[in-house]
Amino acid sequence: METTIPENAVVTRYRVPYADTDRMGVVYYGNYLTLFERARNELMRAMGPSYAQMEKDGLMLPVVEAHVDYRRPAFYDDMLDVAAWLAETGSARCKVACAVSRDGKLLASGWTVHACVDAASRRPARLPDWLRECAAPLH
Repeated sequence: METTIPENAVVTRYRVPYADTDRMGVVYYGNYLTLFERARNELMRAMGPSYAQMEKDGLMLPVVEAHVDYRRPAFYDDMLDVAAWLAETGSARCKVACAVSRDGKLLASGWTVHACVDAASRRPARLPDWLRECAAPLH
């Protein structure tokens, strides 16, 4: 499965520290979800209010699904590009897609699905209009 990164993706640069690698010297598989989170936070900042502001406004976006496809390993001191974009939105959910690359070569890709919930009640809430409108157009 090939990943096409849309033009409105936000790319975050990240240099791999030793702490991110496992005994085999490669980035530990679970750390890719942390990379996705870093990129997702920068995506939120670029689209509108930061995630911190959303929480102040009484909304949260907990992860309800996560998926990663691993293709090539990343290593200590690699400079990675982590792209994130809003792939889909619904009335109370959104899907953020991510792609991790090094020197233009795709290392991993995947997504996280988030439910929008009211921070006080933890009940489902409608996604803010500004967030729904930022979804990448489907080709």
